[in-house]
Amino acid sequence: MDHTVHTAHAAPTVHTRRNQRSLSRAERRRFVGAVLGLKRSGAYDDFVRRHIDHYVSDGDDRLRAAHMTPTFLPWHRRFLLDFERALRRVDGGVTVPYWDWTKDRTPAASLWGEDLMGGTGRRGDRRVTTGPFARGNGWIVKEGVTDGDFLTRDLGRPADPLDLPTRQDVAWATAEKVYDMSPWDSTSPRGFRNRLEGWTSGIGSGRWRNHNRVHRWVGGHMLGGASVNDPVFWLHHAFVDLLWTRWQRQHPDAAPFLPERPPALGEPQYRRIVARHEPMPPWRTTPQDMLSHRGIYRYAE
Repeated sequence: MDHTVHTAHAAPTVHTRRNQRSLSRAERRRFVGAVLGLKRSGAYDDFVRRHIDHYVSDGDDRLRAAHMTPTFLPWHRRFLLDFERALRRVDGGVTVPYWDWTKDRTPAASLWGEDLMGGTGRRGDRRVTTGPFARGNGWIVKEGVTDGDFLTRDLGRPADPLDLPTRQDVAWATAEKVYDMSPWDSTSPRGFRNRLEGWTSGIGSGRWRNHNRVHRWVGGHMLGGASVNDPVFWLHHAFVDLLWTRWQRQHPDAAPFLPERPPALGEPQYRRIVARHEPMPPWRTTPQDMLSHRGIYRYAE
């Protein structure tokens, strides 16, 4: 009997993303090895360029797909999935772990160990000198280069201390019952997306909440469009993606994505944001396509 028909239609295996603190030494080594493999091939820097190209603020008079926009969450879900698939082509047993920054809150956390992300940057130039992504170990920054071709960090911002977001900060965001609202940018007064992305009307360091605050806590390359140069970017965004999944479970009756329809000619956000059934550049993927990851991956919580 020919069994080809049966195997050809077998369901794809759902892979699991886990908390980085639960990874064994061998699992850490395999994850780091896959990331380094992408870097050596040049594929990693393609992801850095893509993020830089789509880092558009709401002060720019052009389409925003990745930041300060309703598609912040589905855009990064697709971006993260592309990266994870690239990793799994290097090592099929690897998935992107997540960093729960409400629990692992200090530079002493295992995340920053020599066998995973390495530590903070040194005084002066903030150059990372420890771990697999140090310049001395071959991690050379090629995109978004400013003062040097080495990875930089300033964990906790010692000169002007900043704390990571708390469970209360996350609860403040997830309590929102609406996904997003007009004006669909960093000034939206309510909405889960904007509260999780972390734009507020506060002053000083209090202005930065949740996702944005984590980027600022890490510092260095994580501060701008070239943040993907720091591999912790992926672990951070895996947790952001998990928080979106939790919000969906917590509010099953809420519209899963807004706006449903694109702004009309004459409206301030005309051709500046993506509606639910429109493609998100650089893909043909729509927000609707990214509302669920069932059948692709799951989270071990």
